[in-house]
Amino acid sequence: MAYGPPPSPGYGQQQNPGQQNPGQPGYGQQPGWQQPPPRTSPMPEHQGPVSHDDKSWALMAYLGQFLVGAIAPVVVFFGKGRSPFVRRHAAQGLNMGLASISVWLVFGLLSLLLEALIWIPLGFTAAVMFFLVYAGRAANRGEFRQVTPFVAWPLLKTRR
Repeated sequence: MAYGPPPSPGYGQQQNPGQQNPGQPGYGQQPGWQQPPPRTSPMPEHQGPVSHDDKSWALMAYLGQFLVGAIAPVVVFFGKGRSPFVRRHAAQGLNMGLASISVWLVFGLLSLLLEALIWIPLGFTAAVMFFLVYAGRAANRGEFRQVTPFVAWPLLKTRR
């Protein structure tokens, strides 16, 4: 579906001066109303179609964390990071893994002083698992979904 102004009347076609086409300013709109500006993402989208190989590698940056933790996105980042699509997913997966390690180290040690603090890393791990599946599904479809900075700390950034 193409977006933009409607086509102008062609040769030999005339438009009634009192009739307006949908999409033209003033048609069913209040005076002064304008279209909102297009949404832009903070990071540029990948260019061109995404290959099945890239989708698989991007998916492994997330799902591999269920088996080997933060090692999986490191392998993907350095092994297949030439593709901008894979690099963005691997960087986000690695940020999630590093955040998990940090939370477990800090609150694991603090829980030795106060046992109730062990619930914080457990809750954080549940949130990370949810977002691993969320981002992994998007990677499998060839998309990129930004995970909230609360879970994926922006420690490692990709080139623009």
